[in-house]
Amino acid sequence: MSFVTRRKPVEAEVSADAGQRLKATLSWPHLVALGIGAIIGTGIYTLTGVAAGLAGPAVILSFAAAGAVCAVAALSYSEMASLMPHAGSAYSYSYVTLGELIAWVIGWSLILEYTLVCSAVSVGWSGYAAGLIHGAHIPIPDNLLAGPEAGGLVNLPAVFIALAVTGMLLVGTRESATVNVILVCIKLTALAAFVALTLPHFDATHFHPFAPYGFGAHEVDGKKVGVMGAAAIIFFAFYGFDAISTAAEEAKNPSRDLTIGIIGSMLFCTLIYMVVAACALGASPFNVFSKSPEPLAFVLRELHQPLAASLIAGAAVLALPTVIMVFMFGQSRVFFAMARDGLLPKVLAGVSPRGVPRAVTILTGVIAAVIAGAIPLSEIASLANAGTLAAFIATTVAVMILRRVMPDLPRPFRTPAIWLVGPAGVLGCVYLFTSLSTKTMIFFAAWNTVGVVVYLLYGRTQSRLAAA
Repeated sequence: MSFVTRRKPVEAEVSADAGQRLKATLSWPHLVALGIGAIIGTGIYTLTGVAAGLAGPAVILSFAAAGAVCAVAALSYSEMASLMPHAGSAYSYSYVTLGELIAWVIGWSLILEYTLVCSAVSVGWSGYAAGLIHGAHIPIPDNLLAGPEAGGLVNLPAVFIALAVTGMLLVGTRESATVNVILVCIKLTALAAFVALTLPHFDATHFHPFAPYGFGAHEVDGKKVGVMGAAAIIFFAFYGFDAISTAAEEAKNPSRDLTIGIIGSMLFCTLIYMVVAACALGASPFNVFSKSPEPLAFVLRELHQPLAASLIAGAAVLALPTVIMVFMFGQSRVFFAMARDGLLPKVLAGVSPRGVPRAVTILTGVIAAVIAGAIPLSEIASLANAGTLAAFIATTVAVMILRRVMPDLPRPFRTPAIWLVGPAGVLGCVYLFTSLSTKTMIFFAAWNTVGVVVYLLYGRTQSRLAAA
């Protein structure tokens, strides 16, 4: 069988080796909290400002457009995750439908996505942490609070939080998930307080002109602006639900719990995003708060609410690490699945006595910390989106292929109207991809070119299917 077309069977069991098996410790509340923890984070606390600068008040439509594409993808993920409750997410789904080479490309893209998300959120966290550091007059030099492109030397807070979350994940999956639930509650309370404090100051004139940069994406000074240009960036804010699918092997009742976790967290978070963005826009002109690395706290300071601003910033500092935690969790599981299949060195598939893939968790944390220390948020988010869009397309295509070739396969969850929803999802992802900057698309192509070379030199011959 050609390495391009060789596929794993859908019913393939994970390795019988206990040293390469993840423990089933998560129930649906943990999975919903993982989804909310991943989705509500940098997207609302930080990227709201970045996106408003690209679309103006019409950023609300950008959230809606990105959310719609993600909702379609979420339906496909729910079907595949409940059908194949194994670690690996879109990589595993591609392996059983599209063949080993495409699976490798998707896995390589997921490595890009998850690692960069961890880095991006670390940078977003650092923006709020730096605000608190300045407010408390802690004597840390400014060049240690920002990366080189932001005029500093190294973004030390971003490096710190990436490594701190890595340490938390090494403690254990269930323990990490429990901490995540607590921090998610803090995060939601802070956002509710922001809405309550800004609503009395709502000014409808801030919404005129509604779409100063137009609706389609067009490039200005190397950035795509307009409603869809902003959607291509804040798409980053929504896709935490796909990290839930990487936990499929650790779900106690995957056929039920994964569907609840993926769809429930997606719908809940889309509503929150749009409400918070509308309140921020109503309380402050977009071209004012969009320049701040901590836009929600900035809006409250403009409303002469310094204490509330500090509390919001404090909540962000406490709660944004949940996003890093979930995506670092997802990244380690993708690495783990690829290593277990032989496409990456077997040492990466080792599991600690606590059920944690220790080596890949440490590797992910170190790489994320290095990137976070040097690269600005908008660049990281844009690159992460490219990898995610590729994974979304692959998962949606996988659902349609299995519906055609294995129509009688028992499916705990079925994507409704798949022959309408599926193509719409693929086209939406392709459109958002073309709305990314040219530089981002070139880097993404270069990343996957390197990936294919790595596969041809190592993974092609080391694959478990090649040995079989």
